[in-house]
Amino acid sequence: MHEAYRVLIVEDDFRIANINRQFVEKVDGFIVSDTVRTGEEALAFLSEGNELPDIVLLDIYIPDVEDLNLFWEIRSTYKEIDIIVITAAKEVETIQEVVRGGVFDYIIKPVDVTRFEQMLTRYKERRHLLSSVKEMEQGDIDAMFWSKPATIPKKQRAGLPKGIDAITLKEITSLLKTEQSGGVTAVELSKQIGTSRSTARRYLEYLVSIDQVETRLKYGTVGRPERRYFPCETYEQND
Repeated sequence: MHEAYRVLIVEDDFRIANINRQFVEKVDGFIVSDTVRTGEEALAFLSEGNELPDIVLLDIYIPDVEDLNLFWEIRSTYKEIDIIVITAAKEVETIQEVVRGGVFDYIIKPVDVTRFEQMLTRYKERRHLLSSVKEMEQGDIDAMFWSKPATIPKKQRAGLPKGIDAITLKEITSLLKTEQSGGVTAVELSKQIGTSRSTARRYLEYLVSIDQVETRLKYGTVGRPERRYFPCETYEQND
């Protein structure tokens, strides 16, 4: 079992640095090696004989760093270190450049703790997978690269349609996660959330339309087939 993944935090705002430290320390299997506030301090830490971190949490906007110079310096000199950018920078050019540079993840400030924890969990899972095998099949590679994003689906970004309440939608999404193995029908869901069958079906069909849920027909011995709803990943795994 891996001892713990070491994290170096590069953040000039000490308050945000402390928050990021707390976020890291909440997730089992990670420790903070150090927190530095400048590019000079970051490079000094990496070059002065300290045990190299597994991850650098890197802010793009560092006072003594021009553009992405620090990112590329770390990437070119320390290829074994994974970089996760945590920044207020939203420019497509910046995102595109760090993606090309092999960044593991990109999180925009202010950081959501759930998103942060999901990122570290995904990192741990990927590292475990890579260390546990000598060869990988295409399905393993696909699972590693095509992990479900934690962002809002494109079709949902424009806002929720009429008749879809955000709180109810969140409740249904959570319930679906607990019913992954067998899925649910509109009737079953309506009983769980206390709404009519038509309302439950409306929410389920909305989730289908934004690629969060898949449907499958279950055939019984008599009568019409039953339409069941599954979270997309579970549906694919059980095909």
